[in-house]
Amino acid sequence: MVQALPSVAALVAGSLGLLSVIVQNGALASAKLPDRGRIPSESRQELARVKAPHGPRKTREGSRSLETRTTNVRRLPRRIGEDDRGSLRGSTSTPINEETQTPWRRNLSSQLTGCCTDYSSYSASDMCGLYGQDCESGQQPSHDSGDGDCSQAGLSFIGISFSVNTAHGNPYSYQLCDQFAMENIIDRDYEYVMSMDEDGWLVGGGYKNFDYSGKMPYIDSSHTELLRIGSLDPDFGGTTIEQVYEAMDSLSFPPFAIYPEFVKGGGGGHSGDDGDSSVPSGDVTLIVSVVDTYEDGDSYSSYEDFLDNLFDAMDGVGGGPCMDDHDTDPHVSMARGVKFKSSYHQQQYFYKANLEVSVWQAMYPKGVVIGSNSYASFPPDSGSRNKMYVGYGNLYFFFDRANITKAFEPNRELSSTETSYATIYSGGKSDSYYESTTTVGFDYNQGSGSNDNDEYYEHNPYNWKAEMANHDFTDGWDLPPNCEQEGETFFGIPLSQRSDSKLLSTNSFQDQFDFEYLTDRNFTYMQSFGTNHGWLVGETLGNGAGSIVDKDTAHIPIFFTGTTNPDMGGMSLDNLIKIGKKIDFGTLYIKPAFVFQDDDGSIKLQFEADANSALGYLYSNLCKMIGISWNYETPYNDLELYTNCAMHAAGDRAEYGCGPENGNSGGFCPQMTLAYRVSFQSEEHAAAYLDRCNNYVDYWRSLYPSGVAVGTSKFCKDGGCLALFLNRYDVFYVFKPELGGSWVEFMGGSVAPTISPAPTHEGGCDNPHNMHLDKCFRKKHKRKASQVAWDSLGAVGQLSIFLIAFMSSTLAISIFLARAKRRRKDGESYLGFLIRDVQGRKKKKRKKLRKKIGNGKLDEDLLSDGEENARTVPARPGRSSMKMTRNAKSIRSKSK
Repeated sequence: MVQALPSVAALVAGSLGLLSVIVQNGALASAKLPDRGRIPSESRQELARVKAPHGPRKTREGSRSLETRTTNVRRLPRRIGEDDRGSLRGSTSTPINEETQTPWRRNLSSQLTGCCTDYSSYSASDMCGLYGQDCESGQQPSHDSGDGDCSQAGLSFIGISFSVNTAHGNPYSYQLCDQFAMENIIDRDYEYVMSMDEDGWLVGGGYKNFDYSGKMPYIDSSHTELLRIGSLDPDFGGTTIEQVYEAMDSLSFPPFAIYPEFVKGGGGGHSGDDGDSSVPSGDVTLIVSVVDTYEDGDSYSSYEDFLDNLFDAMDGVGGGPCMDDHDTDPHVSMARGVKFKSSYHQQQYFYKANLEVSVWQAMYPKGVVIGSNSYASFPPDSGSRNKMYVGYGNLYFFFDRANITKAFEPNRELSSTETSYATIYSGGKSDSYYESTTTVGFDYNQGSGSNDNDEYYEHNPYNWKAEMANHDFTDGWDLPPNCEQEGETFFGIPLSQRSDSKLLSTNSFQDQFDFEYLTDRNFTYMQSFGTNHGWLVGETLGNGAGSIVDKDTAHIPIFFTGTTNPDMGGMSLDNLIKIGKKIDFGTLYIKPAFVFQDDDGSIKLQFEADANSALGYLYSNLCKMIGISWNYETPYNDLELYTNCAMHAAGDRAEYGCGPENGNSGGFCPQMTLAYRVSFQSEEHAAAYLDRCNNYVDYWRSLYPSGVAVGTSKFCKDGGCLALFLNRYDVFYVFKPELGGSWVEFMGGSVAPTISPAPTHEGGCDNPHNMHLDKCFRKKHKRKASQVAWDSLGAVGQLSIFLIAFMSSTLAISIFLARAKRRRKDGESYLGFLIRDVQGRKKKKRKKLRKKIGNGKLDEDLLSDGEENARTVPARPGRSSMKMTRNAKSIRSKSK
């Protein structure tokens, strides 16, 4: 029998009594900081489920009902403690009687420590019910019983790459396709497209780190699959990489020509499919085909023979049942979750893209062999060790869509005709085709999922809702008014950790939670991921599912700021940093509530949404400062910097967010996504997985009953910092609570905090509290003049000095060796000659200085020390005196 909740009136009375004692004493009692240490390993092994002694009652139908709470008490209204400018003022989270309410103020940065104490006795399962989620039945939306012989779906495959390296894309993208200008069929400037999923365009060069859209900074991963290998774990029905390599090395195949068919839309099954008011979304795909060529007398094409031989070779090496039983229809996935501004913009985009395809068809009427006259390394992390000439007609093994591990070359070189077609673009011969191709001569509204209907739609920005901030990142955004470009930039709490098991890593931002216990890397419960991403808390290199090997990107998004392009309605990155430096927020405490699977199939860890915590007040004031104008509410900040692309309204508050005490109509709902679109083996497996995760969440809840301010000994030592994310992949800037300073934190590197708006404490730069001020930092870390001069030379100047020094030293050595060869005695070593040569030079120099110059007083020895018996050397006669002497001798000889 679950015990009843204690009397709320008694709790209020006790709280008021405690508050009166505190006020009478004239000071606020300080709460003890909870232990922020790591969970002991032995405690993890002996973890037991914690049951709530005062939890909600559960009805027979599985619904939950809470005991009636008092109605004559309420929390302080949201306006108390706020000034007209929306400065960060807060109020206590203690319930106060309406009759005895006292309007007192307190800075947000001086709040009591901790959060989320109202439900500290509730278990994760109970919290799940309070938040309106189902964590027990296993009736989730993404189950897939799968093939009985294949218990792990995978994404590895053999295919052809269309990757290009462009000026606007990721500089590390491969250049493997000189034939198709893939960047000409995407809409990077958002002329037609409104939004996409977080990956953006998968073709056309990839994305840079600081792209305005905030898309994931991946390399170009455009390709077409020829055979889906699937899982690479033989224990789950997969095929190992070694088996794939062995099978492919045993085959001989000619270079295959590819013919571009058309670009189409549709499919995907995202928003707008159920008749809601949002803009429909779908995928954009380039359809291609492999050209059939026949040898003399053959009834099967070369490509059909290759497929037959490939299946036989895979069977011969023991390929697993997860491999497809047939070849894949060739296509290039260009983007997913795409939302256009209207049906008109959609039509214009597809016409423009297919006009480019028409040019390609005119260039290559019989297809073209894909390749490039460049060099590349496979796998990409091998550097120059595996660098090879790309050439034409290669097939590639893709561990995942962004990771080519090996290239397989065809059995012959291209013919002269094939070479002439394959080098049209690289040879600069494409202009005439663009000039002559002015219409699209084929139907591109065809195929499964194509947009072949005439239904009209248009994005209505005034249908935007505040709860849209709780976004599905596998789909596009619905943008608010006056915003012309999406963006993934946001303020949030970083929770990722460094791990040696990850291919890419980052700094550890916290050591309070180990999210590895919430993953299912062995596929004990789950069947597959619905996207190319695996576990977002870090995917392992060589994972059997073939998911993209990402670093740990664990985080809690708090406030989505949108695009950083001011010309499209957003706020620039430097202005976002200025806003962050002005926020006087308290230490951010968080507390896990439960793990669940949402309606989109994503696995998430919900944190308690305490509207009266420092995190809640931070959210409310971010809305007041840079939220969009909505429902007659406008933002305000002292810097007068605003954006039209934030996904939060100026009038939104934390108390409107999710949770049992909030309105469930706003954007405040702290969650961390563990994985996208997860399919489980069965409903029972899903329920067992959620039960295992929430069992561990119960341990965290008992360990941190009033929440925890996350951090490490090297990052945010006091805990509770706020970060500015370029996207979920990259933390860019970090802000300490209570205006304690800020610094750059990017790609695993850190720049010490140097500028802070905090007031100067007494004692000047000798006071440790002033260490973050720019003046004190410069004084303490003053650089040496020599180092400044060296850095001022730049890379070119430094290289020049190094080359001059190197050439001078080699020249000196050469001269010495030449001199030693001429003057070295028999059997004398080079070192002995060097010593003798130096000593001989000193003696000769001393003799030269002892010579006299002229007669009279100037004939004195230059080295004379005043001694009378000093030896003198007669002066050398001049040329005139020698001439007179010769003349005198001549006269004497004549007289004789």
